[in-house]
Amino acid sequence: MNKGRVEAYTDAVVAIILTIMVLEFKTPETAQWEEITRQLPYFFAYIVSFVFIGVAWYNHHYMFTLANRITKKVYWVNNLWLFSMSLLPVATGWIGKFPQYTSPEYFYLFIFTFWSITYRWLSDTIRKTSDHQNTMISKKIEQMLPFRFLNSVFFPLSVIVIGVGIYFYPLLGITVTFIELVILGLLTSPDSDKIKKI
Repeated sequence: MNKGRVEAYTDAVVAIILTIMVLEFKTPETAQWEEITRQLPYFFAYIVSFVFIGVAWYNHHYMFTLANRITKKVYWVNNLWLFSMSLLPVATGWIGKFPQYTSPEYFYLFIFTFWSITYRWLSDTIRKTSDHQNTMISKKIEQMLPFRFLNSVFFPLSVIVIGVGIYFYPLLGITVTFIELVILGLLTSPDSDKIKKI
């Protein structure tokens, strides 16, 4: 498949997801500061989700830049990954409206877990494409921090710990998710800003 077309399609869907999230901000009805401060819970949830998408897109772009070929299977797993991300505006909006409740936090954790599983599957599918097996491309994907984290015992453990933590302190879920995303964003592959498109 034409790699550029799949990348362009992915970028368009990601842009739409970001647009939907920002449209959840409501214009204040009055000129008082209190009106805008009422939206602070949503603003925090929006920041987390924005960073989420930013980190996801950066790593996705790196993998696609490495890839020589996009197979039909990669295309469809990529669609499932985009589907998982498309649910993010709903989870973000729900947490923004009810930040002290457990249900929205559990839903956000579910979306994050679903996204993580699809991302791991996408990484593995690209890595195992016949053109990429036992090559530097496969090794570079294996060395990516998200890939290593999602393939380690720390991923399911972190989901369990966050799930338990949400029961006692709901905001813990999105707060820990934010910390994880910042770490993943800072510790990208060393050559991620130097690699040339293939």
